[in-house]
Amino acid sequence: MIIARPTPGFAFSHPAHAIALGFGAGLSPFAPGTVGTLVAWPLGWYASSVMPPALLAAAMAPLFVLGIWACALTGRHLGVADHRAMVWDEIVAFLLVLAIVPRTFAWQLAAFVLFRFFDIAKPPPIRALERRYHGGFGVMFDDLLAAGYTLLVLAAAKRLLA
Repeated sequence: MIIARPTPGFAFSHPAHAIALGFGAGLSPFAPGTVGTLVAWPLGWYASSVMPPALLAAAMAPLFVLGIWACALTGRHLGVADHRAMVWDEIVAFLLVLAIVPRTFAWQLAAFVLFRFFDIAKPPPIRALERRYHGGFGVMFDDLLAAGYTLLVLAAAKRLLA
């Protein structure tokens, strides 16, 4: 059975669903991936004010593994392996980006725009790898690659502007 649009009842019926759906952010009827990324922004801003960047970046590893489990289970329950309502992948990947980029509005806004671009456009090899890897790992991995592209572009920009 394929669930076209999960409900709040579904989202909070199992811990994996709550996590995968970004604690409700993925229920947005419009651009849930963008909403999930927007949820990550203040979380990353706060976290970067209370912990060093290296610790924040390292904290993404267990969140990534948690996402593999949550997205795999939720995708099976929704009947779609990478349902658009699952936004934990955007949250974790963008938190990783925020752990690395400068803590200024301009850099973080640029990171947000670039991350959303790469997540939506899926330039090579992201789309090919997304087709190759399935389940929870596939859901999480393509956003990790989008985060990597974002960081590469921002590093190049920083080098050019310095």
